[in-house]
Amino acid sequence: MVWMLFFDAHSWLFHHELNGDINELEYQKKHYRKEMAKDNKAIKELSTDEGIERTARETYYMKKSNEDIFIIEYEDSIPKNKQDE
Repeated sequence: MVWMLFFDAHSWLFHHELNGDINELEYQKKHYRKEMAKDNKAIKELSTDEGIERTARETYYMKKSNEDIFIIEYEDSIPKNKQDE
């Protein structure tokens, strides 16, 4: 019985390690599926002209030639330097 639990090639310890590996891989699989769903949603948004324009404006602050853009920053969003104190 002791031999089968600890020393055999199909021991309980070996199976316990494998079960831990399986659980970790299942978790990674769920995580990557969620990431794939987010990426597919982003691809779908970027496949339209409106989506490309919105992404360019929001992410890269691009604008049309006849527009002015104002970026509003709040005090809590600006990093403080030690010299400013």
